[in-house]
Amino acid sequence: MFELTPYSTRRNIMDPFNFFNDFFGTSSNSPMELRTDITDKGDSFVLEADLPGFKKEDIKIDLENDRLTITASRKNESEENKNGCIRRERSYGTFSRSFDVSGIETSGIKAGYTDGVLTLTLPKRPELVPDNRTISIE
Repeated sequence: MFELTPYSTRRNIMDPFNFFNDFFGTSSNSPMELRTDITDKGDSFVLEADLPGFKKEDIKIDLENDRLTITASRKNESEENKNGCIRRERSYGTFSRSFDVSGIETSGIKAGYTDGVLTLTLPKRPELVPDNRTISIE
């Protein structure tokens, strides 16, 4: 049975703070994660990924074999005191998340981006029904 299994997100393993957060399961507020909701609609799955502050042009969706990868890039604007800004707490870099789509009809995937939420409609692949018949002996 197919379950839209997410591959692990890319993180810096050498960061001791992320290690302890991951170990104890408390990294839910990490800005480096691409949060998603997946809903089963019967004939399809709907995947919603939170990407606030990204432009549509900064989001890339790749399909390679049975792996769908969502990548979003945000550049750092490192100008001192830009518009009177004293401190910046916005994350920047490349954020990526991959999903196993082995049970998806990949030619029918549709994507939309509204109000910081990327929505993918992933139609399920029809189940193969075994051919049941009687074979006559010659």
